[in-house]
Amino acid sequence: MASSPIKILAISGSLRQSSFNSAALRVAEELAGDGASFTFADLSGIPLYDQDLRDKHVPEAVQTLGNQVLDADAILFSTPEYNYSVSGVLKNAIDWLSRLDPQPFADKPVAVMSASMSAFGGARAQYDLRRILIYLDAHFVNKPEVMIAFAHQKFDDDGTLGDDDTRLFIGKLVTALGDWTRRLQG
Repeated sequence: MASSPIKILAISGSLRQSSFNSAALRVAEELAGDGASFTFADLSGIPLYDQDLRDKHVPEAVQTLGNQVLDADAILFSTPEYNYSVSGVLKNAIDWLSRLDPQPFADKPVAVMSASMSAFGGARAQYDLRRILIYLDAHFVNKPEVMIAFAHQKFDDDGTLGDDDTRLFIGKLVTALGDWTRRLQG
């Protein structure tokens, strides 16, 4: 008997229209096929975290993202690397969500990949993102690690991935996330 598709929330750490990380998430959706249904988060409307604002109300964009995380079976991040770490927009969104009750990342299966124009492929940003989300009790897929180096040479102007090895690793990561999610759902 075939299991039902897992619900994956795809979160890009970049707001850029032609983001390599958003393109990598679209490749993941394509490779998942019928095994998963994807929803794509929108971080663009989330204001900078401010406890005074939080004390008054939770902004609608934050509540929407929090509900998306809660509703998802698993989360797939793709993050750029800015100054050896995650992007400010991604860190800000996580900071907001960390203050919601219930905390939406708790016990959530998570996978992460990164795309960067550098030779490191966003490795440092991935490790920082893992550190942040471990504190929030997320459960990471450990392997494969997908770090897309020289992303500007692997994606064309339309966001199409032309590198077969990268496509293979993204596919393996999505499969691992599905397997991990089903294992944790027990």
